Amino acid sequence: MTDIIKINPVEELILFIRGQQVILDAELAKLYEMETGALKRAVRRNIGHFPDDFMFVLTSEEERLICQNGTSKNTGRGGKRHASFAFTQEGIAMLSSVLRSEKAIQVNIEIMRGFVKLRKFALNYSELSKKIAEHDGKFEVVFKAIDTLNKPITLKKPKIGFKKTI
Repeated sequence: MTDIIKINPVEELILFIRGQQVILDAELAKLYEMETGALKRAVRRNIGHFPDDFMFVLTSEEERLICQNGTSKNTGRGGKRHASFAFTQEGIAMLSSVLRSEKAIQVNIEIMRGFVKLRKFALNYSELSKKIAEHDGKFEVVFKAIDTLNKPITLKKPKIGFKKTI
């Protein structure tokens, strides 16, 4: 029987910017089923709830790196006119108190689960790296054996034809 793995779409929205895991305002607005502008207005009305470690504004360079697919022109032809807000886990938790809707609460629960799952994955990955480093010498023997097995075998081909005898 095959196991079915359900991927939480929230985890795919989490980006790593300035050394922090964040979700952008436009993605959060989609999850909350509201316009990005409405979300930004709510944040600006309550800006004291969002210190720099909860939310920050992306630089134009960061925007370019994120929008490499060319969807945003930023030239007045319908592209983005304002810089994106990037919300950390704490900032997203604060959003639920600012937005105060049942949808915001349910979405925040799923987002927090996504952040926790990524944190557990990172922890397991670092533990695995430590274990490999501890046993590096033992793995070296295995890697050498694999390298030896991967080398092509060259067989001497017998000469075809008659041998000259005296």
